[in-house]
Amino acid sequence: MIEKAIGIVGGMGPEATLDLYREIIRATPAQKDQDHLRVLIDSNPKIPDRTPAIVGEGENPVAAMAVSCRAVQKAGADFVIIPCISAHYFLNELQQEIDIPILSAFDAVSDHITNHHPEIKTVGLLATSGTVQGGRFAERLAVDGITAVVPDTDNQAALMDAIYKIKSSQDSAIRAQCKANLISIAAHVVARGAQGIIAGCTEIPLELKQEDLSVPFLNSLEILAAAAVNYAISKT
Repeated sequence: MIEKAIGIVGGMGPEATLDLYREIIRATPAQKDQDHLRVLIDSNPKIPDRTPAIVGEGENPVAAMAVSCRAVQKAGADFVIIPCISAHYFLNELQQEIDIPILSAFDAVSDHITNHHPEIKTVGLLATSGTVQGGRFAERLAVDGITAVVPDTDNQAALMDAIYKIKSSQDSAIRAQCKANLISIAAHVVARGAQGIIAGCTEIPLELKQEDLSVPFLNSLEILAAAAVNYAISKT
């Protein structure tokens, strides 16, 4: 069996990129160093912010993401994963610019719910306003018969505030307040009928954990990492 090398197009944000690599290591069936997969990382925090781009108020990030994709391909990557859910809004456009496949977190999460949580038919989507307004994550879930519920306007604003503060600060008091706010927002969407919570932004699982919730926590970063490992070691 020939293993595939994983390319990570990161920096969106840097801590989430680190978290994805950690999850890849955890998901890999390895007994020694040599059992682990080759991973090529291009972490470029200069890629334009995805949410403003989605809502038509910022620079399109596709060109910059394509540069990173080509960099990891040139270094030996066989496929790409991206630790930014908002960036997935541009996946079809980006795929047309590069020669190696991109694994979709939208697909990975929806498949995971279908295969491991078939009882979940309504899920709370905690994500950036770009991901929510773009609608493509919810559309992919709907293909598998899963309805996405999102926070109301005030809670969505609080969610965006928490996401940007997690990106910008390592201060323990600030991060603790972000965690408390995320727990409150998750409870809000559970009250709206959510049977599970999707961490639909890769900063969210840096603070919000399963033990904070009364329903299954669907960590998109962890799920994407597992999908990447499975793809890398598959025989096809």
